Amino acid sequence: MPTHVRAALGAALVAPLLLAGCAGNTSSTTTVDAKQVSAKIPEKVDPKTTITIGAPDAQVALKLSGQLDKLPFKVKWANISGGPQCSEAFRANSLDVCSAAEIPSIHAHWTGLDTKLVAAKYRKDPLKHPVYELGIAPGADIDRLKDLRGKKIAYSPGQAQGALVLRILAKAGLTKEDVELVELPSTGDVYPSALGNGQVDAAPLGGVNIKRYPAKYGKDGAKTIQHGLRDDPGHLWVPTESVEDPQKAAAIREFVKYWARAAEWADKHPDEWIDGYYVKDQGLTREDGEYLVKGVGHPDFPADWTSAVARQQKTVDLLAKETGKKPFDAGVLFDRRYESVAADALKSGAGEGT
Repeated sequence: MPTHVRAALGAALVAPLLLAGCAGNTSSTTTVDAKQVSAKIPEKVDPKTTITIGAPDAQVALKLSGQLDKLPFKVKWANISGGPQCSEAFRANSLDVCSAAEIPSIHAHWTGLDTKLVAAKYRKDPLKHPVYELGIAPGADIDRLKDLRGKKIAYSPGQAQGALVLRILAKAGLTKEDVELVELPSTGDVYPSALGNGQVDAAPLGGVNIKRYPAKYGKDGAKTIQHGLRDDPGHLWVPTESVEDPQKAAAIREFVKYWARAAEWADKHPDEWIDGYYVKDQGLTREDGEYLVKGVGHPDFPADWTSAVARQQKTVDLLAKETGKKPFDAGVLFDRRYESVAADALKSGAGEGT
């Protein structure tokens, strides 16, 4: 998902959350006894039901596509997304739905927070449309992944960028002992700045930072290289308590439908999306917006999550091996009652914006 400028609250705020949410190894974390929710979701949602949603880009897409006022339930919008902020809100019982990648749900399991994934969105041609590229510092002498041995790499445990670093090392035949991981929050321009001032030799960059970093530091030798891995998972993530409530579960199902339709609308209306979201909402230039839309490619909403669960399992196993935590069945993270909801909503076409 594109980097949300609005969500980048700064290192001073996010770093304590990362440390609080990501501290410790097996001995200092509690693995949640995940609940399997199997009750049938009501066919209709009570229009008086209220859920709180942290998905700023979806909110804008719904508004631009004319669907925001059609939601068949009441909604409170929270201007947050991503693992650290949403997990804190889940723990405070102040959020029902969050937009996040796959890593926060894994880390939540290890820290005793019971959550579920209720929607999955990927990118068509994911290797041609990566979420991240590996930024290389001037003078770091890194041209391929194997050159990372002995280098300093920016690392954000508990977030997608942190897991990607471990996957990159595994692909290169390296472990975290072969490099120096430097813990930094992956918000705003923290990673590009750390690369530019030599604090780290490499760091995964996403969004406009892929474009801006070499533009700013390229004269000194800065660059980005491809990692060649699939890094595109995007999810709607919820506390299990919310989907245990029948009416909230029904409202969340309806939101998944609208969320998928809004994403499809944005894909089919790139000019309106660039102007309404990237320029007016996020404060980027139109050139940046065009760059991001091109980089994202087209969305893919699988009706069958078998492959998604298998990929998640590989990530769980790698993280467990590299961090000393206990591996677990990744299937417990997915609420498969919602498995085909997004794909079915797009087939029906009902409620699609103009």
